[in-house]
Amino acid sequence: MLSLINLSNQKDDYIYRQIYKQIKKEILLNHFLPNEKLPSKRELAESLHVSINSVNGAYQQLLAEGYIYSVERSGFFVEKLEKVPTPFSTLKPLNPNLVERSEPKKDWISFSHMSADRSVFPFDSWLNCEHKALKSKRTELNDDSSRYPQGIYSVRCTISRLLSITRGVKCYPEQIVIGGGTQILIQILSHLFPEGSKYAMEEPGYSRIYQLLKLQHADVTSIELDHKGIAISEIIKQDPNILYITPSHQFPTGIVMPISRRIQLLNWSSQAKNRYIIEDDYDSEFKYQSDAIPSIQGLDTFDKVIYMGTFSKSLLPGLRISYMVLPRHLLQSFRESEGFLMQTCNVLAQLALQEFIDSGEYQKHIKRMKQIYSERQTRLIKELNGRFGKNIAIHGANAGLHFMCTFKAERSIEDILNRAEQKKLELYSIKRCCLTHYHPSKKPVFILGFANLPLERIEEGVDRLYRSVIGP
Repeated sequence: MLSLINLSNQKDDYIYRQIYKQIKKEILLNHFLPNEKLPSKRELAESLHVSINSVNGAYQQLLAEGYIYSVERSGFFVEKLEKVPTPFSTLKPLNPNLVERSEPKKDWISFSHMSADRSVFPFDSWLNCEHKALKSKRTELNDDSSRYPQGIYSVRCTISRLLSITRGVKCYPEQIVIGGGTQILIQILSHLFPEGSKYAMEEPGYSRIYQLLKLQHADVTSIELDHKGIAISEIIKQDPNILYITPSHQFPTGIVMPISRRIQLLNWSSQAKNRYIIEDDYDSEFKYQSDAIPSIQGLDTFDKVIYMGTFSKSLLPGLRISYMVLPRHLLQSFRESEGFLMQTCNVLAQLALQEFIDSGEYQKHIKRMKQIYSERQTRLIKELNGRFGKNIAIHGANAGLHFMCTFKAERSIEDILNRAEQKKLELYSIKRCCLTHYHPSKKPVFILGFANLPLERIEEGVDRLYRSVIGP
């Protein structure tokens, strides 16, 4: 059988690999009897006019994978294998609905609320911070990440100071848990609550978190909003244990929760042992008409608020650096039950972030981005009002990187989205944020993000939007 081995001179396929592949094929096709002896290395090398090393390499690979076995001073023998049904069948094609395609986005304009503008990110400053981390923090880079289940301590010290200054968050570095995204942290957090806890989320709200909790078989309900945010009367009526809210810039409506509602929620949380508030402060860095409102966590004297934040909006989504601040008793539970977890956030990214913040580059970047985003927001609102006139109402435009628009139009949301796609306009409707139910409105509602919308493309973007919603 081995006389049928054909070798080629292709540079990308080593001789020993060709021998290995062809012998393996013959074995899988049952062209050898079990325990049949193979030619010696010298014999096969001479017949194929190759080196003994090439044959030895092939035999050693076959031996490692279990196709052959060796007997000392006797040689190599074919292992007894069960019959392989179809050892060399071709790769079956994927179902068409599973095939991924990278669609080119040339000439598209984006109103996405999920992106940041990488074109103005200070890559040189960030890379400089990475280089400094590589030089001065080699011990941390070489350590097993299991040593830092909550993230590197010095990085948490830096985040703690930043939160105290910018958001009024009161915490020790020990209370911070860093993770590779908010979803991962929510998964960890859900294990710290009592079994059977009932969650309540804002309606409309953050559907990815809702879907994640449902995937974990959690009991999740939704509570609609009033003009102050999540409705306190419905909270009392539905009696959940855990509230997941976005009070500083409600997603997606943009409502900024006033101090009166924040105090109501804190008082509600204090009235039962296992009540908690998850405060997701996802884009609090960007406030335009006034200073940022301090966090609910900073007002909490009952130790009932879990504060969550991310650097995805302020830096880059792809960095995947998020964090949560645990109340002391939940920190104890985390240490006891979750302390075995490996850290999910890249060590170099953590250290570069620390350097970026400590050097002052982060605050410099935020100041610059607030100016850029403020200009885009102002210009976009001006263009929208000028083009749509009385056919548009804008909500929640005083903070964050998106606002919500209600249009007077005859077309349905689906029709508008289809027309927008034809016009190469990335557009998202309120429907994607409806958690448990969707009430079709006579007036279509859309979320307009402006983080990835350069000033020079705003007029064209509004024109495409107008032609999608109202125009011919």
